[in-house]
Amino acid sequence: MSVIVITGGSRGIGASAAEHIALRGMGVILTYNANPQAAATVVRRIERVGGKAVALKLDVADVGSFEAFRQSVELTLRNTWDATTLSGLVNNAGYGLFNPLETVTEGQFDDLFNVHLKGPFFLTQTLLPLLAQNASIVNLTSATTRVATAGVAPYAAFKGGLEVLTRYMAKEFGERRIRANAVSPGAIRTELGGGLNDEFEAMLAAQTALGRVGEPEDVARVIAMLLSEEGAWINAQTLEVSGGYNI
Repeated sequence: MSVIVITGGSRGIGASAAEHIALRGMGVILTYNANPQAAATVVRRIERVGGKAVALKLDVADVGSFEAFRQSVELTLRNTWDATTLSGLVNNAGYGLFNPLETVTEGQFDDLFNVHLKGPFFLTQTLLPLLAQNASIVNLTSATTRVATAGVAPYAAFKGGLEVLTRYMAKEFGERRIRANAVSPGAIRTELGGGLNDEFEAMLAAQTALGRVGEPEDVARVIAMLLSEEGAWINAQTLEVSGGYNI
């Protein structure tokens, strides 16, 4: 059975992606950082529709914890699925910061870097020995890498770095037939950065060709597709999932 690790799977896009992955018949190891109850709720929703999922704690900013996490993944694979390898990794965990560039502190900069670029780099490196041949890596980036939005400079810069890293993953892991792609959401109704108020949502919808903001499942379906056979010939790409934002 195919088993996927998805970071930040307790809410938002990650939770919806975990459910859509399970609906395609894949097992799910989803991670959470501070909210085990939310993660347990996602696991129960997956189990109610006949899927199988396990939630593990992980702070993607803490590279020193990755080896212990890998050991937990190996144990979970054996005990839950009688398996030894993963079929995919989704680097999704993240958070937003809305500050003008001139007010961003070094600590805020470093925290964003650790979560959005350093963490995915070293987590992928740590889990690479567990990824089976023909596995798929999906990195979550952002439409802010192409449309400059005031107040998100560090976040967008590190997401841009993750898009570059995605291409290098595809190049270097190609010998093992491991694919790597990025999914770049536009404006999505999540809690990221404090969520959307009515005025902000109306502004974003007006800037989107399809006339609305996206829902987590709009992105989740694309992530699940890239992990499945339907995405088997898609590699080294960034797929913007934005409904036509700012075109």
